[in-house]
Amino acid sequence: MEYTATAKYVRTSPRKVRLVARAIAGKKVVSAIAALGMIPKHAAEPVRKVLESAVANASQKKAAIDTLMVAAIDVMGGPVLKRWHAVSRGSAHGFKKRMTHVKVTLKEEEAKTVNK
Repeated sequence: MEYTATAKYVRTSPRKVRLVARAIAGKKVVSAIAALGMIPKHAAEPVRKVLESAVANASQKKAAIDTLMVAAIDVMGGPVLKRWHAVSRGSAHGFKKRMTHVKVTLKEEEAKTVNK
């Protein structure tokens, strides 16, 4: 069974969030949350919140949290705020304030069977 959670309009660029997302992809939920607590990036906080939301969704469906693992983390670009900064001689330089949509998918780990 798969469980998902989504955070939209996170005010961090997708490139910075993908650095954090790659660090926890494929890990068990307990170790992923612990790893996010140790990552010294601003983007670790919104990813941790989405992961905890997905765990809460799974617990509503009576899933065992010990068996959950991070199946996928989709980091998609959101809308872009276009701004400008005044420079000399009456000119302006444009820049973009990017937003991110983060989707976390959890799945239950299958029991390992031993073939004799």
